[in-house]
Amino acid sequence: MPKLPFLLTVFVTFTLLPAPAVFGDSDISLTDLHGNSVNPLKVSGKSAVVLFFISPYCPTSNTFAPYMKDISEAFEENFTFFSIHSDTSVTDQDRATHAQLMKINHPVLKDGEQLLAKKLGATTTPEVVVIDAEGKTRYQGRINDLYLGPTQKQKEPTSHDLRDALEAIIHGKPVPAPRTEATGCSISGV
Repeated sequence: MPKLPFLLTVFVTFTLLPAPAVFGDSDISLTDLHGNSVNPLKVSGKSAVVLFFISPYCPTSNTFAPYMKDISEAFEENFTFFSIHSDTSVTDQDRATHAQLMKINHPVLKDGEQLLAKKLGATTTPEVVVIDAEGKTRYQGRINDLYLGPTQKQKEPTSHDLRDALEAIIHGKPVPAPRTEATGCSISGV
């Protein structure tokens, strides 16, 4: 008789898990710093795209700039990286100045209508979303655990969630923790 509650728990657990979202066929066009239209959901010749949702007005987001730069440099052979500004108050000048000050080494896109943030459910800066070549979200959440809460900053991160996810994707393994909670500033309007 004890088997029935166990089987029921397993059934309920697996039937309530959300199916992975698929975005590969989405046609979203955002503008880069040079005025070019870019579809950040299109994976071409790489394992996946990595989307960093950032804001020049969020101190927490700015704290993560060196981590984002290091990760994009370490994994640029296998992944395409974009930084996304979904805050409607960010001006083009602010985006350009922020990219220069933070030494962002990949395209910076404007999501002024918040189409991408809403489609992916991104609500925080910094938050990262990794979408593979099949259009499936493989990872969404924090870059690492530098912040354990809004005011709880550690000296050094102890968990490198994004790096672990990218390593898993490269090696064809399941992402160890496909969803984590990002800590930072809310993207207003999302």
